[in-house]
Amino acid sequence: MNQPGNTAYLTDFVTKMKAETLPDVVIDVFTYYYAKVVNGETGLLSDKEISAVMPDEVRDAADLSKYATAGEEASDHAVQIVLNGGLGTSMGLTGAKSLLKVRENRSFLDIIVAQAAQRKTRLCLMNSFSTDQDTRAALKKTDLQPVPMIFLQHKFPKILQKDLSPAKWPSDPTLEWNPPGHGDVYPALYASGLLDKLLDADIRYALICNADNLGARMDMTLLGYFAKNQFPFMMEVASRTPADKKGGHLARHLNGRLILREAAQCPADEIDAFQNIEHYRFFNTNNIWVNLQDLKQLINQQGAILLPMILNPKTLNPRDDASPAVLQVEAAMGAAISLFEGATAVKVSGDRFFPVKKCNDLLALRSDCFIFSETGALIQNPDRRLPRIKIDLDPQYYGKIDLFDQRFPQGTPSLVDCASLTIKGDVRFESDVTIQGNAVLKNTSSSEAVVKKGTLIDDDLQW
Repeated sequence: MNQPGNTAYLTDFVTKMKAETLPDVVIDVFTYYYAKVVNGETGLLSDKEISAVMPDEVRDAADLSKYATAGEEASDHAVQIVLNGGLGTSMGLTGAKSLLKVRENRSFLDIIVAQAAQRKTRLCLMNSFSTDQDTRAALKKTDLQPVPMIFLQHKFPKILQKDLSPAKWPSDPTLEWNPPGHGDVYPALYASGLLDKLLDADIRYALICNADNLGARMDMTLLGYFAKNQFPFMMEVASRTPADKKGGHLARHLNGRLILREAAQCPADEIDAFQNIEHYRFFNTNNIWVNLQDLKQLINQQGAILLPMILNPKTLNPRDDASPAVLQVEAAMGAAISLFEGATAVKVSGDRFFPVKKCNDLLALRSDCFIFSETGALIQNPDRRLPRIKIDLDPQYYGKIDLFDQRFPQGTPSLVDCASLTIKGDVRFESDVTIQGNAVLKNTSSSEAVVKKGTLIDDDLQW
């Protein structure tokens, strides 16, 4: 067995990556992480190494309106970079998640491109090898200008847990690789030549965000605050709620710098402390602002962006629990906050963060809880007076997109006055249904229950 400290298999990994024509900077980054793995490092970050960030340490975006003019002045030097590598397999999708129809027969990508065109925002997409072809085909069907710039996310080889050698799966070699996490955006931007191209065009400020979060759009106030203060890096954070307790949180390292700790970096015996939202109060929305000049300078100094390692134990074939155990090396882009001297965080409202990770989220987004603004942005409905809606759908009947769509064939119910919705069992909705307050719909029968056209639900229902 390969012992800790022994990099005997490193040559095999390098050969494998070169055969895939991966650039040297990516091989160097993987080599850096692999050395940590063979030396027994886990990427874990203990409570003893960090402290909580207090509310008075984080500016509230609501108090930054005076920077809007500075944002307008900086807009010619800004770009929005959208992470577009996800397939949405957890929702049963087989293609690019950004091509999922969200509202009015418009996909995430349709809305993102239209918003950028409306605001005259430069747009850049980081596709993965899995989403690139579908995305490019979809863009050819739109006449919106300018066409987004595109660069590709890289990949890392999976590591066999038993001896730390390269994983092999001859029947499907694609399973031998894993996405390196969205932390790859920095080496991918650099290796593609796009970082230099943007800097040569005097583009200095980048908003980096996820394709499935339509709240993340170029904002003049935040851009102005970022540009005027010449921050090298700025993370948009939000207050943690019980629904966010399992996600990564902002903290401060003992060296004084801000850091991001993900759940996979928390020791098992500290999970309760990790999930204490009264102590660790802010989570990362994954809306990240980066000064591209500072990014280039850091890469020149380090040779690469070496983020804190996230080590995920998996099975080689994710659909076969009997397949060999592997380690997937990943990194989170928000973790770069610890690399930049003078990095900061800003607290934003829910208008900046409504990602779609499950069909539960999609139901809210398709409902009247959200509307299109005059500028084409998808925003929270101002008629909604309640906090963010809580939706819990039975995964057996609503967990995959095809099953979900079958149960809302004539559109989603009105949820603008609904505080929470729980559905257990098989329930199909006809048109013009309204749900208000806190509602639990439970079908314990073996046949489908139907909510008839025009029904008003303001209490629990059971079939």
